[in-house]
Amino acid sequence: MSNDLKAYNIFDLREIALKRVPKGFFEFVDRGTEDEVALRNNREVFDRIRFRTRTFVDVSKRNQDTTLFGVKHNMPLVIAPTGVAGLLWHEGEIKLAKAARAAGIPFTLATGSITAMERVADEAGGDLWFQLYLWPDRSMSHELVNRAKAAGYKTLVVTVDGVSSGNREYNLRNGFTLPFSLNARNTWDMMTHPRWLMGVMGRYLLTTGMPMYANYPAAAKAKMTKGPPGRSSLRTDSISWDDLDALRKIWPHKLIVKGILDPQDAISAVDHGADGIDVSNHGGRNLDGIVSPIEVLPEIVDAVGKRATIFMDSGIRRGSDVVKALALGANAVMVGRSTLYGVAAGGEAGAARALQIYRDEIHRNMALLGCNTIDEIGPQHLLFADKHELRAPKERPALRIVTEAKAAES
Repeated sequence: MSNDLKAYNIFDLREIALKRVPKGFFEFVDRGTEDEVALRNNREVFDRIRFRTRTFVDVSKRNQDTTLFGVKHNMPLVIAPTGVAGLLWHEGEIKLAKAARAAGIPFTLATGSITAMERVADEAGGDLWFQLYLWPDRSMSHELVNRAKAAGYKTLVVTVDGVSSGNREYNLRNGFTLPFSLNARNTWDMMTHPRWLMGVMGRYLLTTGMPMYANYPAAAKAKMTKGPPGRSSLRTDSISWDDLDALRKIWPHKLIVKGILDPQDAISAVDHGADGIDVSNHGGRNLDGIVSPIEVLPEIVDAVGKRATIFMDSGIRRGSDVVKALALGANAVMVGRSTLYGVAAGGEAGAARALQIYRDEIHRNMALLGCNTIDEIGPQHLLFADKHELRAPKERPALRIVTEAKAAES
């Protein structure tokens, strides 16, 4: 694959994105909440995990094939739900979905996407997952679930760690709100990024009009330039396990609960019908000082690893980060900011470049560790700088292989 962007790692893509998109949009993607302790820790914790290698191993036939919910994928990655992709690049969600399909991995469309789920399914295809927030009016949330089912999405990702907005003070300083509203600060910000202004916002205005939340039901849909600042009116702090039971009744396919950090919550989620658990702290964007997912991943694996498929996100920037998560028991890793940097830097080609970087880095790490398959990666390959902080799971469960018969039932 060509590297026209001259990006040799995810951090290079971040720098290109920083120059290309308005500051308000970039910081909404890039930053955390309050003092950004959680954001920093999500990265720093990986530095405290060291590799132990094996030698005299023939790794010439290594591959990254990964089976999730009975479907074979080309590497242990999933593109996580990220709601602003369509504001970083024109129809960015479609670009991400096409890059995921080409790479042979799933793509997760966010509730707050700019492109409707039906269009993404029709124009991109691939293994499509849909992310859901629960709204105060549950009937509107259930309407989205039924639309996703009708459009052919096969996995529902229910985000449960967003009952309140994070305190993102930089958004206020940048004049950035969602729904988007023009003001002196963000207007100047956009005017000083003419390539983005013409290539993204200009294309929307000339074709479909002002971008809007395309998946929102009619009762909730608001143009990006209308409505009260923020999306607080569509958040609910009254979720309970009854909500998961209700979703399980209307969703016939695989269901992942995203935002779990406690083993008991993981057990309860599986007891209430979850097929997968995503160990996540929302990228350090909601609660500052929160534990990093990699720190509690082994506990989650011990609790439900034999009953559910385990995912992890937050802080992933290198193939070595992915390998460390796999060694600690994750079946696959979700990446969000990395592919957003890619799509902001170069649309579909940028997203594809981000995924290729991960593929190459994982491939190299597997060789140096002496592993031919993803299944061979385990805690025996790790050492911990502070053994009191991090530990390996008691037992890394084998990847859950769903038989064709069971897959057909879902």
